[in-house]
Amino acid sequence: MLGLMMDKPLLISSVLEYAAKYHGGTEIVSRMVEGPIHRYNYADAQVRSKRLAKSLTRLGIAPGDRVATLAWNGFRHLELYYGVSGMGAICHMVNPRLFSGQISYILENAEDKIVFADLTFVPLLEGIAAEATSVKAFVIMTDETNMPDTSLPNVYCYEKLLAAEDGNYDWPQFDENTASSMCYSSGTTGNPKGVLYSHRSTVLHAWAAMTPDMLNISATDAIMPAVPMFHVNAWGIPYAAAMAGAKMVMPGAEMDGESIHRMIEDEGVTISAGVPTVWLGLLDYLDRSGNTVEKFKYCVIGGSAAPRAMSVDMHEKYGVQVLHAWGMTEMSPLGTVNWPKNGMEGETDEARYDRQVKQGRPCYGIDMKIVNDANDPLPEDGKSFGELKVRGFWVCSEYYRAEGASHDSEGWFPTGDVATIDSDGYMHVTDRSKDVIKSGGEWISSIELENIAIGHPGVFEAAVIGVSHPKWDERPLLIVVRNEGSDVSAEDLLAFYEGKVAKWWIPDDVAFIDELPHTATGKLLKMDLRNIFEGYKLPKA
Repeated sequence: MLGLMMDKPLLISSVLEYAAKYHGGTEIVSRMVEGPIHRYNYADAQVRSKRLAKSLTRLGIAPGDRVATLAWNGFRHLELYYGVSGMGAICHMVNPRLFSGQISYILENAEDKIVFADLTFVPLLEGIAAEATSVKAFVIMTDETNMPDTSLPNVYCYEKLLAAEDGNYDWPQFDENTASSMCYSSGTTGNPKGVLYSHRSTVLHAWAAMTPDMLNISATDAIMPAVPMFHVNAWGIPYAAAMAGAKMVMPGAEMDGESIHRMIEDEGVTISAGVPTVWLGLLDYLDRSGNTVEKFKYCVIGGSAAPRAMSVDMHEKYGVQVLHAWGMTEMSPLGTVNWPKNGMEGETDEARYDRQVKQGRPCYGIDMKIVNDANDPLPEDGKSFGELKVRGFWVCSEYYRAEGASHDSEGWFPTGDVATIDSDGYMHVTDRSKDVIKSGGEWISSIELENIAIGHPGVFEAAVIGVSHPKWDERPLLIVVRNEGSDVSAEDLLAFYEGKVAKWWIPDDVAFIDELPHTATGKLLKMDLRNIFEGYKLPKA
């Protein structure tokens, strides 16, 4: 017997409809790429998102078509989040920090028909447009006054497109399992893999993100997504904020400490979320300037491990609570947030700081476990560590075009992280089985860097590991065994990477050794290398 309840589909358009109806006057504030601060509200965003949907239809976009974005956090990008998905197409957020070859691969693999881009990224697109054969048009996200001269073919002006339409548009209704958006996840090997989200998974993730034990967003908050909207749905904040009716503050491209502080203070930001690099920059600015923060309650930190010292300084100097979080592109992305549990009200500051270095506990909707090499579950005692596996309502079932295995026979997704889970459910990542390097919240493939180095005629063997960095959490160190008779220098090798990978991927230093450690079967022992180079001081650290 089925329940006698209404079966209304969970659609992204319904979130914006709700925000426009019940929180229509609540502000959305953006720092524009063009310079000025832009202000409007949820009611305005609804009308403009509908105009965008009508524009897309006029340009030939149909349900299921992929529409790419290369854009900062701003009101136009927000309109794409809702307008593209709302009309039944797929909003594909492309990370412009990837190497140009990866971006062109992603555009082709997704078969994007239109690319929307902020002014910042026009030169990038000009360099790869010829390789993006599926793309039929480019839309520059600006007004006619600021339209650039460009070699891009079939170019449109965003504001001119919207001005040609009215807001008389009814959001279509369709199955909630329809694809809504996509991001590509780059790991250690191979090409980036597409993660295809549904309307249902996105709405459920936003609902969870809004709750007290996740991002804790209410209509009285002003939330600033410092995590970019081109990176894993901006952790769901553009949806969760609208669902709660919270004021949104979009920082644009200016992410230095002073600019972030100005947005926090000018707009009364209470909550923000981003990678540790952003908050280290803010802390540095506050310490140097003597400024403080008035309404800022807490910041959620993910992407890389949050240093214990950051939690201490944020709380003791400025009264801001740091909340460690963890997730993955394949998880929409939120999996855990480090809120205290009932019974922890009297914990000491030291106990709280010790707890806060862990990645946190899952909310309802996410299951997790740790297993050994035989896939046997390990005890959740805070000491046993093994591979972390997850499953849940907003975890991907398989990659786009099924490029690589995604989960096991029981539906568990292998994260590639090695972790412990304690008796209270708090998970702590201790290592990464994939040997991927996380720098400033972004992933760097150690294997790809090794393969490039080995291609140099003066290199016999190479390995890349992440070493500690005070600002970026970790940075790549290239470890090289020279070919016999070779005198290749560190400068030669670092220059060898230019044009082959993104600049921020290039290792910070090179160490030369006589031989690399291997197992009996010839496998490189990176754990031994990490032990050998523990405490290694990078030249720019």
